[in-house]
Formats: sequence, C-alpha cells, structure tokens
Amino acid sequence: MIKSVIRLASVVVLVGFLAACGDKLTQENFNKISNGMPYAEVVKILGEPKSSEGGGAFGITAGTSIWKGETHQIMIVFLNEKVTSKTFSEIEVALPTK
Repeated sequence: MIKSVIRLASVVVLVGFLAACGDKLTQENFNKISNGMPYAEVVKILGEPKSSEGGGAFGITAGTSIWKGETHQIMIVFLNEKVTSKTFSEIEVALPTK
C-alpha cells in the first residue's frame, strides 16, 4: 500500500515537472531575448533549437535557428553568434476533417 502511494506521488511530481518544463516558446520568453544577446543565453531561455542553418567566411558567421512547439514558433537570426532579429508566430493547428 505504501509503495503504491509513493509510486503515485512520484508520477504526480514527474508530470508536474514535465509540465513546468514544457513549452518554453512563450511570448514572455520571446520578450526576454534582445538584439546583441549571445546564442548561449538564448539557448538558456528557449532550450536547443529544432533546426539551425548557417555558415561563415572571413571571420564572420551568420545563421538562423528555429524553435518549434505545438502552438508557437520562434525564429532568430544570428550574426557572429549574437541576435540580430527575431520573430514569434503562432502555428495554426489543422482540425481533423470527418
């Protein structure tokens, strides 16, 4: 009986933790990001991006990273690992058709 209660409590705590860590792609977190912010700080706020593209030449690097959640997407452009522009958008969820 006690093991069942402990197991249930553990599951409840885990689900709560996962929910709290869930979607970091909020307007509030987006607003924390500012031009000139280093890539590493952005990752601390949003987590690792779903995709990144970029390159460099002559000591200059440029790239775009995209964070996608279930309902929002954030795209950030970096120049030399620093934010130069950002966009926040809602993802339209298609409703199932009958």
